[in-house]
Amino acid sequence: MRRLRSSITGAALVMAALCGGWVAVAAQSARGGYQVIRNPDNPIDAVDRQFLEDAFLKKKTVWPDGASVRPVDLAPASTARRQFSDDVLRRPVDAIRSYWQQRIFAGRELPPPELGSDAEVVRFVLRERGAVGYVSNGTALNGTKPLTVK
Repeated sequence: MRRLRSSITGAALVMAALCGGWVAVAAQSARGGYQVIRNPDNPIDAVDRQFLEDAFLKKKTVWPDGASVRPVDLAPASTARRQFSDDVLRRPVDAIRSYWQQRIFAGRELPPPELGSDAEVVRFVLRERGAVGYVSNGTALNGTKPLTVK
């Protein structure tokens, strides 16, 4: 059974690579993983996976319309964070945390805030026009809007 899962996972990764990565995001979301959300005042309703990766790594700091990007993360132990990190950032959470430790040590940037629950992420995204986050599928969006990742 374990070998079968590994084969299926490997096949999914190959498919994702061949299709530009969006398959991986769709597959994770369909499995009940997470959904990316944005502030309702943000007119951008779809972004490339690369833009979202750059925003969460603070390599891009403005949305295409010129507004500041304000990413927010869930706690490292969150299943949604692990899936988001694997799908969008293409690195495990530990590698992302190491990336931020190096940036902090070099005196560059601080990581996105880490919030303890989906509800806290929703509240943060509602407060900040440029905010973008992700929550577990099934979370009440309470006025935030989904962001499509291509």
